[in-house]
Amino acid sequence: MLEKMEILDVEIVIEEFEAMTKDAGSVQRETLKKILEENACAEYLQNLGLNGRTDPESFKACVPLVTHKDLEPYIQRITDGDSSPILTGKPITTISLSSGTTQGKPKFVPFNDELMETTLQIYRTSYAFRNREFPVGKGKALQFIYSSKQSKTKGGLFAGTATTNVFRNSQFKNAMQAIQSQCCSPDEVIFGPDFHQSLYCHLLCGLIFREEIQLVSSTFAHSIVLAFRTFEQVWEELCADIREGILSSRITFPSVRSAMAKLLKPNPELADLIHKKCTALSNWYGLIPELFPNVKYIYGIMTGSMEPYLKKLRHYAGDLPLLSADYGSSEGWIGANINPNLPPESASYAVLPNIGYFEFIPLNENVEEHVQDKVNASFLSAEPKPVGLTEVKVGEEYEIIMTSFAGLYRYRLGDVVKVMGFHNSTPELKFVCRRNLMLTINIDKNTEKDLQLAVEEAAKLIAGEKMEVVDFSSHVDVSTDPGHYVIFWEISGEVSDEVLKECCNCLDRSFVDAGYISSRKVNAIGPLELRVVWRGTFQKILDHYLGLGAALSQFKTPRCVGPTNNKVLQILCGNVAKSYFSTAF
Repeated sequence: MLEKMEILDVEIVIEEFEAMTKDAGSVQRETLKKILEENACAEYLQNLGLNGRTDPESFKACVPLVTHKDLEPYIQRITDGDSSPILTGKPITTISLSSGTTQGKPKFVPFNDELMETTLQIYRTSYAFRNREFPVGKGKALQFIYSSKQSKTKGGLFAGTATTNVFRNSQFKNAMQAIQSQCCSPDEVIFGPDFHQSLYCHLLCGLIFREEIQLVSSTFAHSIVLAFRTFEQVWEELCADIREGILSSRITFPSVRSAMAKLLKPNPELADLIHKKCTALSNWYGLIPELFPNVKYIYGIMTGSMEPYLKKLRHYAGDLPLLSADYGSSEGWIGANINPNLPPESASYAVLPNIGYFEFIPLNENVEEHVQDKVNASFLSAEPKPVGLTEVKVGEEYEIIMTSFAGLYRYRLGDVVKVMGFHNSTPELKFVCRRNLMLTINIDKNTEKDLQLAVEEAAKLIAGEKMEVVDFSSHVDVSTDPGHYVIFWEISGEVSDEVLKECCNCLDRSFVDAGYISSRKVNAIGPLELRVVWRGTFQKILDHYLGLGAALSQFKTPRCVGPTNNKVLQILCGNVAKSYFSTAF
């Protein structure tokens, strides 16, 4: 592993990546062989009759495609303390909790040393390509990272969000130093028990080290936007802390206070400078480069459900480049962003062929017909056969299937990706949407992406009044007959009823799915409803997830709230300020 303070040789990392991707097919076969050999004694694989075979053909013939639900009984036994080889040869000692924003409750997935190693490999690879385009000097990173507490399961295993398990791993700090991305905040802030207090301290540390900050980052773009929205509220208090050298009374945890006391000294000149810069800005445009003059770029996951935050992030970033981080999930990593100069909307991720074994279910064939024909065999049997990593076709969409070093075999991740091209022989994937996040009542099918496009279109109508959609979600209301779509908006200020009625109609017209339009025309789906919620409603949703033990760095606003996600639906419905029905059809 990386020795302390050794700076990564980016050319070696790029050479290794080039060599590995030149023959991705054979690297995939080798990787599968390694996974199956290392875990040959696992009960799950033993029961499937592989009998020591490690070739892809036998593997696909013996091992079924599974979802998380299929593996729950096995994972439950592991979390309850059964240390026999269940899913992996070596015992699992740590469990990752997924963000839980898709289904309303976190999923448990195994985490092990092998997964940590693939995490560091992804970090090193994307850093190497990033640093070639945007070299960072010796300095610090302003990282809005938060580690929730690791808890213990009934069986004594550590459980935490995937990001927490990474941040708390002993190798993490050395790796961050090696890729010149050391956080400017002390550990006590990152691991602080209250995220509001940690966020305030991250901002304060950033200002104290403002000249040294080389990049601003977080796991997700959402956290960076949230940080600077918070800055707009608390900047005068931050200036007062710097002026007096005394930490605000809002920070109540002794460990955080004593760590900050070591950094905070009275500095009236700095306080005056920040005050001057803030008062000179027009509507906070270009805030980040004003505060941190040596920042080279802003970094975090900016694709998928994070795309709606890009407009606000660009506002804060001014001319600074936005670089989208890598592609993975709580279950494991998939690809690295090796084209950092592309804007986030065009970002794609080159699959690392040695970090797992990947298969892809083609989605171009007409699956809808099978869904309608319920009498047919089950939906799954109607699906096209998965293809291998090097067999995917440019321009086509697929659902990803992952086999990992952490006990997941032919696991359906639920992500839909599009193949944008190849780097040598490994595909470059663009994230499209979650397969199961659908707005659907009968024959209509709208994905998260469709919802995002409709919201962007309708939000243009309030942009003229200098207002913006702070956040949004949706829900299918089938308590009415016919059922209808409900879109929830939180807006940054007051907008007239006339304009909001027009927004509602625009949303309704912007769903271009043929099934939706035809259903609306014959009233098989009722008029779309726009519900405007009070300011702070989405903060309440965030607080709800934090209360369940989620980490802010892993939070994703649920874009489609299903019936199982009761509490979030209650928060949304209980905070409606105004509602409008579409008259578009």
